Amino acid sequence: MDASALNPRNSHHIRSNSLPSKPHPFIEQVDEHLCRLKEASEATSSSSFELCHKLNGLQDLHDCIDRLLLLPLTQHILVDESDKKWFNDLLEGSVRLLDLCDIAKDALLQTKECVHELESILRRGRGGKMFIESELRKCFSSRKLIKKTIYKALKTVETKSCETNQATPAIVSLLKQVEAVSYNIVESLLSFEAGPKFPSNSSRWSLVAKLVQPKRVACEVEETSKNEVALVDAALHSITSQKTKKSDFLVQDDNLQSSLKIFSSNIQEVEGDLEALYRRLIKSRVSLLNILNY
Repeated sequence: MDASALNPRNSHHIRSNSLPSKPHPFIEQVDEHLCRLKEASEATSSSSFELCHKLNGLQDLHDCIDRLLLLPLTQHILVDESDKKWFNDLLEGSVRLLDLCDIAKDALLQTKECVHELESILRRGRGGKMFIESELRKCFSSRKLIKKTIYKALKTVETKSCETNQATPAIVSLLKQVEAVSYNIVESLLSFEAGPKFPSNSSRWSLVAKLVQPKRVACEVEETSKNEVALVDAALHSITSQKTKKSDFLVQDDNLQSSLKIFSSNIQEVEGDLEALYRRLIKSRVSLLNILNY
């Protein structure tokens, strides 16, 4: 994108002391990050590692956007457009993104608390089988509520439109593209946290059959990069959805402990990257508000 396109009065010819006529480095950086993230968002992410890669890329993109918003010409254009509908759309979009991140943070926190409590119970083996099963059902119910909240939030993402037209200033169009790819990444995050829908009764026994074969499960997980949240959900569902023999319960209990361990060891980085992204989104919103009040 040529920096001259940032001028709303003359989108084809401009000479400015603030910006050279060739593309500004910040704009080139934004375009590069956008291209990489658009490619990454087209791939289905199913592991925390892949998700962290996307979140890190999104952080870098918003760092570039924040520097772009500090440029005098950018601020001048946005001040001129501050009474237009698309500027309000940018502000509203930033709020929606923060709201979705809040939902993601809460869901992650609740799942972590549930996992840590189960780890403690299973590690100490206190309360016996009946008590453990009761706690598992509580966690299972909590996960169902979390899934419901996330599915509802994902519907708002699906109906969100980031369209622009020829009359939209180039800088606004660029910011809307950033907003769109941000929604895609946050959607990936929410989908990761929700995990797959719990299987129906008809598929319950095939799931249980897999879960009571640890070696087979390990191979399938390695091959499909099944996400850590899905592992926990599958193990919880297998135990809480049926009456198990003591021997089967012990095997499934081992699988659950393994899934909980994988979740705990891998999810910390996701939590950190999400918090870092949240701070950058707040910073970008503050920059837009400062320009509005300029």
